[in-house]
Amino acid sequence: MDILPLRIRYPSLVTDAPTDQLIVTIDGPAGSGKSTLARQLAKLLGVDFLDTGAMYRGLAAKAIERGIDIVEEPYYVVELARNCPLHFDWANDPPRLYVRDTDMTDRLRDMDVSNAVSDVAKLGGVRQVLVENQRRIGREHPRLVTEGRDQGSVVFPAAQVKFYLDANPAVRAQRRADQLKQMGKPANVEAIRRNILERDHKDAARADGPLICPDDATRIDTSAMTLDEVLDELHRHVKEKAKVGV
Repeated sequence: MDILPLRIRYPSLVTDAPTDQLIVTIDGPAGSGKSTLARQLAKLLGVDFLDTGAMYRGLAAKAIERGIDIVEEPYYVVELARNCPLHFDWANDPPRLYVRDTDMTDRLRDMDVSNAVSDVAKLGGVRQVLVENQRRIGREHPRLVTEGRDQGSVVFPAAQVKFYLDANPAVRAQRRADQLKQMGKPANVEAIRRNILERDHKDAARADGPLICPDDATRIDTSAMTLDEVLDELHRHVKEKAKVGV
């Protein structure tokens, strides 16, 4: 079975976007606060929230469940992406992720999934499928805050507002550990820090959709900021750039 080449030519974005469209992208490395902040910002703006990282994590969790060796059998992961639909239940806050008919939401932050997700995300065939899915979601939900690693650079390059969040690895590791503990899951801060550093390297080095800060994105280092401080900064920028009355 052939594997798609790593460099993918993605279909062009639809240019006749709704006049009331508001796409806000938030990119950045693991543990920078993207998911929490994107969700809260979406609430403030009264728009939908898309966690694209959950899509890659959900696919990684399903591959693990199927017993697929992600490193040695990447073609099976690509086939899984093509044939195992991912969809969100938008009635929940945050939306819950289903892979085919299985709710994978509670598996997404488990350590085995975190260790595997970068190897899933670097596969060109997987990225092609999920980028197309994310753009479809953008058409169906044209007022959207979306977070990930390539949202402003690849998926929605014409987004009205773009952010890139960052923080030092020690801070990011502690945040992820606190998040896991709140979910009642074990958390080793040093193991999480090593995983974050490895993910940073893999995400920045991959050929397809690498983690970068878009030239037109507002970059914010959240290391010394509280959640409310960052949220206020994001909200202020959106109001200024998109001229939204919220």
